[in-house]
Formats: sequence, structure tokens, C-alpha cells
Amino acid sequence: MLSLVKSLTRNQKRNVLLILDLCLVPLALVFTFAVQADPRTPLETLSLLLPVLPYLLAVAAGVAIALGIPQIQLNAYEGRALAKTAVFAAYLGASLAGLGWLFQLSIPIGNSIVFAICFFMFSAVSRVVMYQVVVAIYRREIPRCRVLIYGAGTTGTQLATALRTHEGIDPVAFVDDNTALQGVLIAGLPVYTPASIARIVQEKSIRRVLLAIPSLSQPKQAQIARRLQKMGLEVQTLPSFAQLIGEEPLVEKLTPVKPAQFLGRAPVVTSLGDEGNSYSGRTVLISGAGGSIGAELSRQVLACRPKKLILYELSEYALFNIDMELRPMAEESGVELVSVLGSVADARQVRLVLDEYHVQIVVHAAAYKHVSLVEANPLSGLSNNVLGTQTLAREAESAGVERFVLVSSDKAVRPSSVMGASKRLAELVVQDLAIRTTGTVFSIVRFGNVLGSSGSVVPIFQEQISRGGPVTVTHKDVRRYFMTVREAVHLVLRAGAMASGGEVFVLDMGEEVSIERLARQVIESSGYTVRDENNPDGDIEISFIGLRQGEKLREELTLSKDRLTTAHPKIFAAREQALSEIEVASALRSLREAISGGDKAAAFAVLDRWIEGRDQQNAATLHGGN
Repeated sequence: MLSLVKSLTRNQKRNVLLILDLCLVPLALVFTFAVQADPRTPLETLSLLLPVLPYLLAVAAGVAIALGIPQIQLNAYEGRALAKTAVFAAYLGASLAGLGWLFQLSIPIGNSIVFAICFFMFSAVSRVVMYQVVVAIYRREIPRCRVLIYGAGTTGTQLATALRTHEGIDPVAFVDDNTALQGVLIAGLPVYTPASIARIVQEKSIRRVLLAIPSLSQPKQAQIARRLQKMGLEVQTLPSFAQLIGEEPLVEKLTPVKPAQFLGRAPVVTSLGDEGNSYSGRTVLISGAGGSIGAELSRQVLACRPKKLILYELSEYALFNIDMELRPMAEESGVELVSVLGSVADARQVRLVLDEYHVQIVVHAAAYKHVSLVEANPLSGLSNNVLGTQTLAREAESAGVERFVLVSSDKAVRPSSVMGASKRLAELVVQDLAIRTTGTVFSIVRFGNVLGSSGSVVPIFQEQISRGGPVTVTHKDVRRYFMTVREAVHLVLRAGAMASGGEVFVLDMGEEVSIERLARQVIESSGYTVRDENNPDGDIEISFIGLRQGEKLREELTLSKDRLTTAHPKIFAAREQALSEIEVASALRSLREAISGGDKAAAFAVLDRWIEGRDQQNAATLHGGN
């Protein structure tokens, strides 16, 4: 039957409706005379009107077409369509009276009025019936999605009413936390408790749940959605009708709070001043230019108007993004922007790039920095962070590069992680080259965590909040140093410009920040409350998951307490011992052999032997875990 309905063309459907109206004309006449006090039967009376019936049908066809009655779709038969049908019926009543006069038939005027009313009723009712028949055909033959509405308030009730006429959705029931609503019928549907969802879903073959609780906070909605999705249900969220028509904001939190607001102090960023001249008119290469630090380095160096800015990056996607961002500004400033896709561990490519573009300054920010990932992939992390640094630094020296700045991390100090150990060994490589060379000024800049960088805690917290929590913190006592990416990069460039060779610069990171306190700040700044023992009805819970392998409760910035002041109040120089040339060569040779042989234990042995302050107990744990 559905295929027959769908096979009808638009003209065929119009003809069906026109024929229906023409068939209703004699039916309305019969009914008109049936309600009259007349000794003759209705059919006898109709037989007397046979001479005028063809003319009346012709008038009906002409008026219907003129008014566009057959063109009105069944699902659009409402106010204006009823008005047209009333006009149509009035024309027919007047036509019956006129034809009766022409053919000298005794048709009282009252009969013509009753005929018009009867035809109007029959025509309107027939269309309503036809529409319901067509809907029933569609509903019977088209698969329907049975849905459960979570929330029996105003929004849920309006939703249930709206879905009753939907072709493919069948609302089955409500669930609501309000005990006053449970057990009653709302909009013809029963209201159940959320605890009975699993039973209702199974009994009523429900596949989808519609969340109609816009007044509930987004985290709590996300928590409900996750619980329902674990049952194998599809979950969709509906905003309130007030939000849809613009009386209330559709999205409560359009943008997350900027990470810099959690610094706890004013960011220290001033003009580069005279140090900016060190980059102006020069050819500068930024390795890892697509990362958080590398991208900001590229922006700030570009602002100094170098002659050429070379973006060196392993990730095609990251390189594409930073190139798209900086190219218009580079063209406007007259700076030649070069994007190079490659690895710093590729000696041949590094050599070609340094020679072809006559690079004068290298800022080395390329590194694998995520502790847990490097911990799980130690050989890859060591190869990139240590051997990559050694390759780039050695080729920079051979190419006559004027300055080489290594961007390091506070995790390099007495490292418990492979990532931190790899950064410390990279520092030792650069320190060795700084001692042995006079042509290139080698320096190291070490700092702590950067707020807002990829993989840093604030974006992770914000993402967890958007999913309804919990916000995960490794340990209640974990504390970290923080800087904004802008001020960290600013100080890196200043330190690199003031270096004379071999310095390990340490940035003043301010006071340590409690990660638990930071998590609370991020939750509260998003407009939510923390759910804990003191506030069991809060929105977001903070969950302590334990320190990951290689993580420490607190980080340090120097191996010793001796820090020398510099010309900048936020930049210090650390006094730290370096390895000899023979020791560095031995460490690198052993590390290369371990990596080429895929021997993790041998690689860890290199770290344990040459890195000062490395936790032997933690090293043993790493051996067992890898």
C-alpha cells in the first residue's frame, strides 16, 4: 500500500482529490434531502435533480480548480484551506439555487444552504480521514524509533506533543527524578523513575533517550548521558524552548576560561628591547615549530622581522596549521617564510637546510614531551630527544650557525621519568659542544609547565569538565611550576640573545601551584561546583588516580641551589657540572647501540650511569615495567 501511495505523481494526487470532491456533490445532495421533511425518499428527490446534476458537477470542477482546492496537500489542510473549502461550498450552494431556477425546479433556498453546509463538512472530514489513513500506512510500513523522554517538565511535555505526529519517532514514556510526577500520565505517557530505565528499555524495545532537562547543568547532563550510553542507548540532548526562540542563551559556556587566569600572578611579558635586534634581519630556524612552544616562538621571532624564518616540523598537520597562520603576516612584514617537513634526527636533511638557507640562529624546541607517552615508548623518546638534539647541534656547529638555544624542562633535574632523563642527556650534549666550540654560542633555557600548551593540565581539565567529569588529579600533594606560553617564550628568546656560551638559564616560575587547587579553580571558573564530602550535590568530582610511572610530587629547576642573576630579573643562570667530551661520546655511543638493538634495559643503564640524581629505585621500577 505504501508503494502505491508513493508511486502517485503530483498530478495524479490532485486528480484523486478533485474526483473525491465531485463524488461528494451527489452525496451531499442525498444527505440534504434526507434531513428534510419530505414524503419522497432522498433518492427520488435526487432523480428529479438529474437534469441539473451534470451542470452542478461541471461548476464544482471549475470552481475547485479555480480556487486551487485539489492542490492543497493533506498535511497542510488547516485554516486557509478550510476557508477555501467554505468558499467552494458557498459557490456550490448558489449554483444549485441558480440551476434550480433555470430548470424551473422547486428547490427551496433553505435546501441550497443545507447543501452547502453538508458539502463543506463532507469535504473537510474526508481530507482529515484521508490524512489519517496515509499516516497510518506510513507508520505501519516505515520502521519507527521508539524513544524514552528523560524529563517530564515543560520541555519534555512539549516534546512529546510535537513527536506524536512525527513519521519515524514514537514517544513511549517519561522518566523523571521528581517523585511527585512518577506514576502519573503526562501528555498521555506514563512517568517512571530513572531506576527502572533498564526494565523499560527492554520491555518497550526503546533504542533512544531524549534528554529534555535543559535546567540541569551540562556536567550532570553529560553524566546521565554516559550512564545511558553504557546501556547501549543512543542519547540526544534537547535545549529548552526558551533557548530555541532566543529568550535564554542556547550555550551557557561559549568559550573556556583562558589558562592564563589560573597563573595566580600577573604574567611578565615586556618588549624584547635590544635583545630583539639579535633576531631582526637574521635567518632563524625554529625546530618543532608546530608545537605549543614552537608555534609561539615562531610568532614572537616573526614579530622581530627576521630576514628568513624557517619552520622545521615533523608533523605535517602541525606544520600546515602554523604555516597558514603565519604566512599572511610574513608576507605583510616582508619576511621570507620557509616550511620544512622533517625530523631533527635526519642528519642529511638538517645539513641541507642549514646550508641552503644559511641559518644564523637555531632555537631547538622539537621534543617528545608527554611523560606518560615517552614512558611507554622510551626508545623513541630517547632517539628523538637525545640523538635528535645531538644531530641538530652538531650540524649547526658545522654549518657555522651563530647561536643555538635548547629549550629544556624542569623535568630534566634529577629525573624520575624517561622524558626528563632524555632532556637532561640532551642538555649534557649541548653543554659539551658549548665547551668545545668557539664559533657557535650554545645555551640552554630550562623552565617548568606551560599553561595552555598541548597536553597541559588546564585544557585537559576543561575537556573533562565538558564531558561531565570527573576531573582527574594524580595526587593530592602534587605541585608544579607554571608559566604562560607567551611569557616563557619571551624569556627564552631574551636568554638566548644574552648568552655568551654554555649557560644553563633557569626562568623564575614564581611559586609552586597545587594541582588540586588548580582543578578547583578551573571547575569553579567554568560556572560549576566541586562535588565532594562537603558538597555531595556539586556538579564535578575531583578524582585522585595516583602518580603515573615516572612522575614526581614536586619538580625542581636546578640541580644545586646556586643561581646567578642576569641582566633580566626573571632569568637566572645555574651552576651545573657537565660531562667530559669522552663521557658524552661514550654515553651517546652506548645509547645508539641500545636503540638500534631495541634494548630498553641497556638504554636505561646509560641513563642510570650518566645522569646525576636519577632515582635508582625508580629506574628499577622502569626496568620491570618495560
